[in-house]
Amino acid sequence: MKKKYLEAGKIVNTHGVRGEVKIQPWCDSADDFTEFHTVYIDGKPFKILRSRVQKTSVIAAIEGIDTLDGAIALKNKIVFIDRDDVELEDGSVFIQDLIGLNVINNTDGGRLGVLADVLTLPANDVYVVKKDDGSELLLPAVGEFILEKNIDGGFVRVRLIEGL
Repeated sequence: MKKKYLEAGKIVNTHGVRGEVKIQPWCDSADDFTEFHTVYIDGKPFKILRSRVQKTSVIAAIEGIDTLDGAIALKNKIVFIDRDDVELEDGSVFIQDLIGLNVINNTDGGRLGVLADVLTLPANDVYVVKKDDGSELLLPAVGEFILEKNIDGGFVRVRLIEGL
């Protein structure tokens, strides 16, 4: 089932003395995070007054947080976004929607296991499949191996090559 609110990052520190926070974004890029105008922390909506990228992090001013003590109280909190606030490119999916899907072998239609994690690496993502026998299988998330991602159907169809 698709979740309405998606994990988008973590507040890892404060920045300055006026209540700004440093966020480690869990988006494709830190620039993507700066496009969000509302975030959710502990289930409550907060308006982002301004944000900017600093290296791989985002420095953000959050409405109602204007002191160092206020920012400290948010440290280590997970920042969520509303799925409806994001427009994905055609064919793109949220990683969070992939986790837990059944992984189906295209050759025989059999279940290999469950997609347990997605590693985001420089060349391409890698799907970590927890096989039914307890072992793990690493599959590059490229067209040669990943044939279909069906979120609503609850599966990912893959092509294995000899040796996997």
